[in-house]
Amino acid sequence: MARVDTSKYQTFPQITERLDDIVTQVRDKDVSLERSLDLFDEAIALGSKAVDMVDATDFSPEEAAQLEEQAANKGEAVDEDASGDEAVEAASAQENA
Repeated sequence: MARVDTSKYQTFPQITERLDDIVTQVRDKDVSLERSLDLFDEAIALGSKAVDMVDATDFSPEEAAQLEEQAANKGEAVDEDASGDEAVEAASAQENA
């Protein structure tokens, strides 16, 4: 597998837009298996980049508190002393709900 260049995707919106494009292309019945596998490799690389971006994100105490409050309002249990990682996970779970 060749390394996929994801350098032109620097923000979450850019990554999610490209992932949406990939999904659309893969669903097309005229796309070859080889092209679908190439797109799959690109999607994995983009997903890894997005995870790295989340892992590198440092939330201010105010942002972490806001995420915790939003999660609590959605019925999610988040500890008061939740770290930034837990706040990110709560926000991610909220978006996927």
